[in-house]
Amino acid sequence: MSDDMSEATTEPIDGLTVAIIPARGGSKGVPRKNLRTVGGVPLVVRAIRAARDAAGIDLVVVSTDDDEIAAVSAAAGARVVRRPAEISGDTASSESALLHAVDDLEAAGDRVGIIAFVQATSPFLPSAALAGAVAEVRADRADSVFSAHETYGFLWRRGSGADGDGVGAQAAAVNHEAAHRPRRQDREPHYLETGAFYVFRAPAFRTIRHRFFGRIRIAEVPEWTAIEIDDAQQLRIADALAAVHDRAGGAPGRIEVRAVVTDFDGVHTDDTAIIDADGGERVRVSREDGMGVALLRRAGIPMLILSTEQNPVVRARAAKLRVPVLHGIDDKEQALRTWAADAGIRLGDIAYLGNDVNDLPAMRIVGWPVAVANAHPRVLAAARVVLTRTGGNGAVRELVERVLPD
Repeated sequence: MSDDMSEATTEPIDGLTVAIIPARGGSKGVPRKNLRTVGGVPLVVRAIRAARDAAGIDLVVVSTDDDEIAAVSAAAGARVVRRPAEISGDTASSESALLHAVDDLEAAGDRVGIIAFVQATSPFLPSAALAGAVAEVRADRADSVFSAHETYGFLWRRGSGADGDGVGAQAAAVNHEAAHRPRRQDREPHYLETGAFYVFRAPAFRTIRHRFFGRIRIAEVPEWTAIEIDDAQQLRIADALAAVHDRAGGAPGRIEVRAVVTDFDGVHTDDTAIIDADGGERVRVSREDGMGVALLRRAGIPMLILSTEQNPVVRARAAKLRVPVLHGIDDKEQALRTWAADAGIRLGDIAYLGNDVNDLPAMRIVGWPVAVANAHPRVLAAARVVLTRTGGNGAVRELVERVLPD
């Protein structure tokens, strides 16, 4: 057995469990890949959210050489480690980025006990499986755990051809005998590494400098989570599947934020209006939503209505709800950034509830972009959470109930 596969020490784990996401700015296959969106959310932000949602992760770190990635990652709640140019090129290994990040953290006084190496190129990373892998290492049942999915596929390879690259050569069976085709139930499964995450003891990794060592275990994940983005076609496929994948978790969970911001038309209303002879507007709102806003206010959680419309009805409803309002706003993103900075609230700790395309710039910068059930398709695609209720029919109340603790 080689040195890096030998038994690692089973000393008690001392230190933080840190998820590290290497995300450099350059990429040949897909330019600016880590900032490209799947379901309206940048890949690096999807990775940050998956890591933050995994039980047992104490800190999420993004290692990058890129200013824009650094800003987006910080807004999503990650700590940023600036990676030097010498380990940011196409030939730099992921291990070099991990080692540099751990050195940086420990130089700042943060002792690292477990590393969860998370790849932003896996947009559907299952947080529960990552948490399970962390638990395996923390409980001293493994030194290194990686994500993989079960497969019964018959694998083949090309033999050595006359042209030297195998093209035109005969095929050779890899994990089976070509003349023997047993049924699936009679075969032993293999496990295909997904590349989504690897979890391992930090001290041993710093010595061995490789992600696989000691007692290696598999964290089995569903096959549908295994897409890994290396080219533009895979990015398009992932984006098309995002709406299905992101809502595959079943029952809704808690939305942990420090503030709630909403649009008005199509969120507090059903997006219709009655116009009188003088051009005045009347809209339909939900008393249920009003009670939800009151509960949020009593809980001390700030709320803001942010609307493009310059309309007296928006101001009147906000006054009735006793909620501050910014209306007639063309640049919702900048208005939200300014409000959050003045309130001392991180963008990653804000839920924004929207329904139409003018909400997208604001939704993209917050930690919890939320859509009403009847939102525009692009808004549904950009949302981290899609509510079951439509605008003007209790959507605000539904969001409030998921924000407030039981």
